[in-house]
Amino acid sequence: MSRGRLMPPRGGGRLVLPVVLSATFAQLLNVTVAQVASPRIQADLDAGGGTVRLVLAGYTLTYACLLVPAARLDDRYGYRRLFLAGTVVFAVGSVASACAPGAASLVAARLVQGAGSGLVAPQVLSLIQAAVPAARRPRALGLYGATMAVASLAGPLLGALVLDADLFGLGWRPVFLLTVPVALASLAGTAVLPGVRGADGLRVDKLGAVLVTVGSGALVLPLTLGREAGWPWWTWVGFAVAAIALGHFVLSLPRRPDPLIHPEVLRDRSALRGTLLVFVFNMGVPSFTYLLFLHLQSALGYSAPAAALTSAPFAGAAVLGSRAAPALGRRHGAAVLTFASLVLAGVSLTLAPLMSSTAGRQAALPVLAVGGAAFGAFTASVFALVLASVHGPAAGSVSGLLPTAQQLGGSVGVAVAGLAYSAPADGTDAAFRHAMAYQAAVFVLTALISLRTGAAPGASNGGGDARGTGLPEVSGRRPELRFSTVRIGRSVSAKIGVGPASCDALTRVYR
Repeated sequence: MSRGRLMPPRGGGRLVLPVVLSATFAQLLNVTVAQVASPRIQADLDAGGGTVRLVLAGYTLTYACLLVPAARLDDRYGYRRLFLAGTVVFAVGSVASACAPGAASLVAARLVQGAGSGLVAPQVLSLIQAAVPAARRPRALGLYGATMAVASLAGPLLGALVLDADLFGLGWRPVFLLTVPVALASLAGTAVLPGVRGADGLRVDKLGAVLVTVGSGALVLPLTLGREAGWPWWTWVGFAVAAIALGHFVLSLPRRPDPLIHPEVLRDRSALRGTLLVFVFNMGVPSFTYLLFLHLQSALGYSAPAAALTSAPFAGAAVLGSRAAPALGRRHGAAVLTFASLVLAGVSLTLAPLMSSTAGRQAALPVLAVGGAAFGAFTASVFALVLASVHGPAAGSVSGLLPTAQQLGGSVGVAVAGLAYSAPADGTDAAFRHAMAYQAAVFVLTALISLRTGAAPGASNGGGDARGTGLPEVSGRRPELRFSTVRIGRSVSAKIGVGPASCDALTRVYR
């Protein structure tokens, strides 16, 4: 199969970076602004809690399901075409979200938004790799990480300010329009992007993509809406469809030509354990921040800006934790993952009683900072440590599976955490304790899985530490991609669960 011929960017590539970084900013901003707006959406649309959770989970669901297929399609259609198509889809979904007349149409619009992000995300680092000269690439990748950090931190604050301003009396709707000017700027800049002429003979596993999408959707939908609907018959049909679709996807992998993931993944225990680790951990995020925003605003009466400021220590400390991750990885290896998970479990249990009083909520601020630091250290380490433990044909597929597991875990986690919070309880304080008990259970399970995950302290895989950072290298990486992991690991915020090596992984899917 021919990969196709790269067509150089217009303007020597200097304009490529602002275009792709603006798209990255819009995608990540879109996650947290929706979280902070969810109580207002529920009240305005008279929607149930399950429907609002679907507004959040639907975005990451379609995002996840398109990541791996989109990473393969760029060889067929070119980076520029897929970037253009994804940006258009994302912008249309954003406008449709702002104009949604009801809850069902808002959910549908969010699914469209997620699909656009899923098409664009794999192209961003590929475009940087293709268009930016090697001498400028380290700085470009550093800016990429900084963009992720700024978007993650700015999301709750910008969303809260827009909600508080109540622009033109539109309430929560302008929150979804925040990303539209950024997406339009990205769209206007696509002319400068390089393209790849389509490769002849490329086959995409369409059946696999359909099975994963149907199975994941059939799982998330009843989890999100089932309790409020009284668990009617269709919820159990959904669970059955999910089991059949996902089961058929796994069992038919060896027989399908060009499957989405290499069948060797099913026989590699390190690959399976690492994918499970990422999935389970992300069942605890972004549901943690979602529950925090929900409780502060809906139960305690905080304004959106006050809730955003209360969560700020978590986000700020996550940046510091990600910066410390290389040194921690060098000294302690995968033990960083275990310790960080246990710290997050402890933070979850500690927050539950603190939120019941004003003095306790003030004392919760440093507790949130400790949790944010642990969160940042985990997400900045986990991808590199998992990839270092996987070898052979499974390695390439795991690079694509990890970000997919990350997003799917987030979708399932928001649904299940919402069930925990809305379960019968003696008041809102008890409801929050139930939710934090769920969070603690997820993080303890993560710690147990991590005990046998990743590399030993200071271990390397075919070449030593990644330029002295302590992050183990993965066999076969290009030097510039190894360096990208290091730079992004030093600067990216873990606010929405995007670790540095996930950026590297997105550029390596089926390369």
